[in-house]
Amino acid sequence: MAKYTLQRILYMLLVFLIITCMCFVLIRMLPPAVLPAGDPHAEIIEMRREAMGYNKPYMVQFGIFLKNVFTKFDWGVSDQLFSGQDVAKLFAERLPATVIVNLYSILFSIPLGIGLGIFAALKKNTWVDYTISTLTMVVISVPSFVYAFIIQYVLSYKLGWLPFLMKSGTDWFSPEMFVSMLPAILSLAFGVIAGFTRTTRAELTEVLTSEFMLLARTKGLTKAQATIRHALRNCFVVVVPAIIGEFVGILAGSLIIEKIFSIPGVGRLTIDAIAARDYPIFMVTTCFYTAIGLAANLVVDISYGFIDPRIRMGSKK
Repeated sequence: MAKYTLQRILYMLLVFLIITCMCFVLIRMLPPAVLPAGDPHAEIIEMRREAMGYNKPYMVQFGIFLKNVFTKFDWGVSDQLFSGQDVAKLFAERLPATVIVNLYSILFSIPLGIGLGIFAALKKNTWVDYTISTLTMVVISVPSFVYAFIIQYVLSYKLGWLPFLMKSGTDWFSPEMFVSMLPAILSLAFGVIAGFTRTTRAELTEVLTSEFMLLARTKGLTKAQATIRHALRNCFVVVVPAIIGEFVGILAGSLIIEKIFSIPGVGRLTIDAIAARDYPIFMVTTCFYTAIGLAANLVVDISYGFIDPRIRMGSKK
């Protein structure tokens, strides 16, 4: 496992470097955004661009970028949105909003999704199973921003139960703040619920028809005992890594959802940076999303070996 983990980390770092290089070169191929007239930081930003090698070959610029990041943790300063401000500080200020909204969404979605999946598997080939499976496929097929518009129209506009936008402030765990985050939480939750329902239902259905389940029943266990002691344990070999991946990926958030509900998070910052052509902010958020995606996959792969000893032993053959 140690050798496999080290290999996966090295591959992850290589992929991260390649993706970062591609994004850096592509974004630098575009002309730099024109600084606003009368900007007091214009001279400083121009000097900064010169120091970053904007007039040099792309790979030289990328080398300067990596050197600044790894030696001084210097990601640059904002060109447009927050003229002259450190982009790393701007990013850190917006990370809590993204984490909190997605954490609430996951804590709400995972138990409900797993519960529906177990219920559908136990009612296999009945109208309950068909209904849950059909709704799951429909929900997965619809993008999360569609649910955002529906929630805003029905729950916020028609019924007036929820606010249109997230309340400003940093008191993340207050009841008022939680209520203002509910539309975004529900919008993100639909897809997660459907995904876990489908995964749990598929795995548990397969396990329930396995030979060792028949053996457990012949030993005198009731259906409920065999399901709890054997079926669910084997089913969660696949489900638990997915849960771990979701928790690692909560930092990534949702770009469009944060923009729709005016959430001051990393996703909204990314969209604003793209619209304003603020390249330093775009690079720090792009590197962040890439790292989170790769880390989530790494944690899921490694967790399989710890959860199921058969996988860990199989790697030694």
